[in-house]
Amino acid sequence: MPPCPRLPLQAVLFDMDGTLVDTERLWWEAVEHVAGRPLTEADQPEVLGRPVEHTAGWLAAACGAPAADVARELHREFTDRVRTGTVPRPGALDLLDALAREGVPTALVTASPRTVADIVLGVLGPGRLTVSVTSDDTDRTKPAPDPYLAACRALGVDPAACVAVEDTQTGVSSAEAAGCAVLAVPSLAPIDAAPGRRLRESLTGVTPEELSAMVSGELRVMSWNLWLGGSKVDDHRAKQLEAILECGADVVGLQETGGTAAQELAGELGWYHHRAGENLGVISRHPITAHLGDPDVGFYGAAGVRIALAPGREVDVWTAHLHYTPYGPYESAFDGLAADLLIAHEEVRLTQMRDALRRIAEEGDPAVPVVLVGDFNCPSHLDRPDVAWPVTKAAEEAGLRDSYREARPDPAADPGHTWSPIHPVHEDGSGRPEPQDRIDYVLHRGLRVLDSRTYVRGTPRPWPDVAGNDWPSDHAAVVTAFGVPAGHRGRRGA
Repeated sequence: MPPCPRLPLQAVLFDMDGTLVDTERLWWEAVEHVAGRPLTEADQPEVLGRPVEHTAGWLAAACGAPAADVARELHREFTDRVRTGTVPRPGALDLLDALAREGVPTALVTASPRTVADIVLGVLGPGRLTVSVTSDDTDRTKPAPDPYLAACRALGVDPAACVAVEDTQTGVSSAEAAGCAVLAVPSLAPIDAAPGRRLRESLTGVTPEELSAMVSGELRVMSWNLWLGGSKVDDHRAKQLEAILECGADVVGLQETGGTAAQELAGELGWYHHRAGENLGVISRHPITAHLGDPDVGFYGAAGVRIALAPGREVDVWTAHLHYTPYGPYESAFDGLAADLLIAHEEVRLTQMRDALRRIAEEGDPAVPVVLVGDFNCPSHLDRPDVAWPVTKAAEEAGLRDSYREARPDPAADPGHTWSPIHPVHEDGSGRPEPQDRIDYVLHRGLRVLDSRTYVRGTPRPWPDVAGNDWPSDHAAVVTAFGVPAGHRGRRGA
């Protein structure tokens, strides 16, 4: 699936110590040497992310030595260690190079002095960062916003269109005070999740597209039936992770999770998750601030979450799985049922959809946009004008719009079939062609559709020879990129 269009990212601003290079550890060792004792967790606020002068003043107050003398000793010890022991952090050089290829300006923003920063810039390689701001360049340094504001002025960019990459709470506070979105990659101390802040264990695998999504007000939602958790395909969990990362999803509504897929996938990705019953789940890059629906829902039904994209930006995301039988496309293609009977046979799914819509209305907030994804196991009334399929029609009447048909309004040109990439023929052995249909959806209310596509990774082999497929499902996924307006904060918000 080619990437959906993203809104522009103006610049990425990198902290140095512990973020781009592994110098936070060297700074910690230098402070321990000067202090003459091991540091503890209680010392972290005075050490991590702090300039030399701050930590020197703290040590001087404890030992009675002149602060200027302590600062000189700290500077000497730290500089010596940087010269001999600086190593780029995992993924740092790859991300800098990827940003350069995309033409995204970068800045080094550090609380270290210029002499130390220049050593590190040499280690990273000439020209890898567009500008640099050190503790020598502003009157106030982190946690004040001045260093990040200075970097934005030097680059001629808007802080609100920039992402700062930080490893300490001090640095995060500085960047957020300047108005930047923050990718936090903690090194020596944990950083709490917060709206508008994304956490990663390392820079490995971070892409310009992911950073762009943090400032664009964009939300990419994926609906995916995992097919019995993916268990029919070898290495299914690893293949699921690859697919989620490749399509750039921010939130995934899951069906047929096999019970544990949501928490396992979220754990590997460093995301948030909600497991509902034995079959449903939602995983999200963004913090989940509320669980919606019945947490013990059965195999069929709906469940949801509220996610916080940024201050003032919240979205409710629901996932649904509706009963598979009787299956309308079979009754139409194989049995030749008339439209009125096809509609009548949708009663079970229609009841399930109405229950989901009732819960969405009762537990939602009119000010908060809604996304409903899922495997509805039925065609859309927008695709087949000869049958007014009632399940999708009920959702439309409740104010939910079909994102795929908004982006691709011509069913003939873009059928969007999601059932089934592995069943070209019916599995009863008759050799009859399997009816191909669009039965998986991403519906919404209150958002702007930027793009919507079906997604299958690789070229799956047909059933039953599926164990080696790169695509670990019998459904295609649907991925929609939404533009999210600012100012949506609901009553359940964090």
